[in-house]
Amino acid sequence: MGDLCWQHHPDSHFCAPGRYVSAAWLIGFVFIEVLVLVGNRMRCPLTDVAGHYTSDRRENFDMYLQLWLARHNKTIFGTLYGIGLTHGFLTTRGTHQ
Repeated sequence: MGDLCWQHHPDSHFCAPGRYVSAAWLIGFVFIEVLVLVGNRMRCPLTDVAGHYTSDRRENFDMYLQLWLARHNKTIFGTLYGIGLTHGFLTTRGTHQ
């Protein structure tokens, strides 16, 4: 690990060896979910399964989220994912030697 990481985050567990690998796996899992959503026209494939058990078709019928959050969840969490990726890239850039 480069010293730059430890200088900016001296007590951070993110800089510990192996954290980059863990982060890469987690980023990859979320990216696979994004690919599934894109392949399904931005609709979760399990929505149809949940639809068999209710006639309710509000935006939150198949998840435990408030209606306002369910309406905007892809925008909100997609933005947070993008910010997290950007932050991770910018804070780890130059730490590998």
